[in-house]
Amino acid sequence: MSDSTRKLSDAGVSIWLDDLSRDRLTSGSLAELISAKNVVGVTTNPTIFAGADVEEAVFAATTDDVRAACVVFEPIYSASKGYDGRVSIEVDPRLARDAEGTQKMARELYERVGRENVMIKIPATVEGLEPIAK
Repeated sequence: MSDSTRKLSDAGVSIWLDDLSRDRLTSGSLAELISAKNVVGVTTNPTIFAGADVEEAVFAATTDDVRAACVVFEPIYSASKGYDGRVSIEVDPRLARDAEGTQKMARELYERVGRENVMIKIPATVEGLEPIAK
């Protein structure tokens, strides 16, 4: 483990990677960052695509990748009793003003990933408060 990241971790910092990719999963790069750099979480932002067919394809591929990353982080999640070892995926920000749509998509993301250590990011808007509370 890197000395600088070990010092950060020892100080209570949870190091997250903001760059989940299929290549990181399949090449072993993600696992290497966990062991060498003490990465304890990862986030992805799949909502930059437009078009219904493209969106569904990206949704399916992204949830598959997030599920795979959850498996990689599961030992950290278990060892930390859920404090670390999470993988986040966000609700489409275009739903930021739509409480019902946000709640529906958050539930769908959670169910499609199907892993306890997935963390669903919800836009911090007035309309987002209700889905966050549920």
